Amino acid sequence: MAAVITLMFLMLLIAVAVAGYGLILYNGLVQVKHAVDQAYANIDVLLKQRHDELPKLIDSVRGYMVYERDLLDRITKLRTQAAAAPNDHERLQAEARLSGSLGRLFAVAENYPDLKANQNFLQLQSRVSALEEQIAHRREFYNESVNINNVRMEQMPGALLAPTAGLRRRDLFQASNDERADVSIGDALKIPA
Repeated sequence: MAAVITLMFLMLLIAVAVAGYGLILYNGLVQVKHAVDQAYANIDVLLKQRHDELPKLIDSVRGYMVYERDLLDRITKLRTQAAAAPNDHERLQAEARLSGSLGRLFAVAENYPDLKANQNFLQLQSRVSALEEQIAHRREFYNESVNINNVRMEQMPGALLAPTAGLRRRDLFQASNDERADVSIGDALKIPA
């Protein structure tokens, strides 16, 4: 009789340990999911600020950059595409292309001494450049969070609980081809399709 009670106690102890481990694992997965969401939200705040600054920037250069109308239209179009993107993946791609186009805009501005002397443009350029730098830093944190999320989804035993915890595979925030390319003043005058 004592052996049966001991065996039942041992089985209960094992069941409690397994349940406890499952809860700890589940809570860790939920924490990973929320870390990715928070990292994305931090980028989103900066992207919103950048989107708010872009119309002012375009207006400040429009009178000076008569021959770069295509570039200005491209920036406006990319801003609209990013805002209307149906999912995170497409939005991140549009935002990356927008960053590349802004680099081109600032490179082209070097050809316009009057524009470079305009205090309004200089303030907006400084503000947008600072936002771009902050976005780059937040991208690193986001990508780190996404990597942890994606690894935890594939590792055992987390892979068994990942769908229950609401984890889904997330895309890394990658640089666009425009961002990877070196921007020189001569290249900046060529508008990509």
